[in-house]
Amino acid sequence: MSKKTKTELENNKLNKKLRHAVGDAINDFNMIENGDKIMVCLSGGKDSYALLDILRQLQASAPIEFELVAVNLDQKQPGFPEHVLPDYLESIGVPYKIVEEDTYSVVKRVLEEGKTTCSLCSRLRRGILYRTAKELGCTKIALGHHRDDILGTLFLNMFYGGKLKAMPPKLVSDNGEHIVIRPLAYVKEKDLIRYAELKQFPIIPCNLCGSQPNLQRQVIREMLVDWDKRFPGRIESMFSALQNVVPSHLADIELFDFAGLQKGQKLKHGGDLAFDRETLPQRFPSQDEDEESTPQTETKKVINILASKPKP
Repeated sequence: MSKKTKTELENNKLNKKLRHAVGDAINDFNMIENGDKIMVCLSGGKDSYALLDILRQLQASAPIEFELVAVNLDQKQPGFPEHVLPDYLESIGVPYKIVEEDTYSVVKRVLEEGKTTCSLCSRLRRGILYRTAKELGCTKIALGHHRDDILGTLFLNMFYGGKLKAMPPKLVSDNGEHIVIRPLAYVKEKDLIRYAELKQFPIIPCNLCGSQPNLQRQVIREMLVDWDKRFPGRIESMFSALQNVVPSHLADIELFDFAGLQKGQKLKHGGDLAFDRETLPQRFPSQDEDEESTPQTETKKVINILASKPKP
């Protein structure tokens, strides 16, 4: 097999993988219905390019009919290449709208020097996109957040916000007037990186926020990337956890009636088992191995703590 043929096979395999993942998310959460007009928010980053590209493929083969319109918010960042997105969208024949709003100046004027801009920028952008969706008569707003974004938000809220909350694949907008969907919810970021390289999307970096130091989201992202490299399967397991929530084994009195719990009551997910998988690791790391962050080390620490407790 020639190198060219092998590359083509790998590219086709990746394309099929992404289409299946997006199709599964759309089906699982009923994201797209017959007659929908979907506003695809296009930032110029790899994720939104991939989102538009895959939705176009599904549009051509889906058993239902839906419209796509790409919308970009030109926030008047210095040096923003205004021609790139219109040129690209015209070349592929997608209806589009460029919305020009100088949110850059607003963010720079309101926030102190050194403060991160993501939160304010996001709120301003969201309001403008909601207004645009209404003007265009769109029934859904599609965003390019992927699986790793969803997990990153989970840890951001846990570490810094004190909430067990992530990004839902489908939700009602803040103003209650729109349905927001995230068709890339099941897609891995590393697959999107490969796909963007394959398709050679004209990527536009975000100069407003991309260069900010010590962003909390970037710290979380690096943590997830490191885990994915060192512990294969951990990211998949964590995302599965978002789809297997057990309210009776958390501590939110709004989600589960702890006050009304009675003896003999049968719970959907069982009793007081703390960890579903009871098998212990076959070996512990030796002293010369890295013991800081392995599952075996954590189990060993628990056993040592229990062993050191005085007997009653």
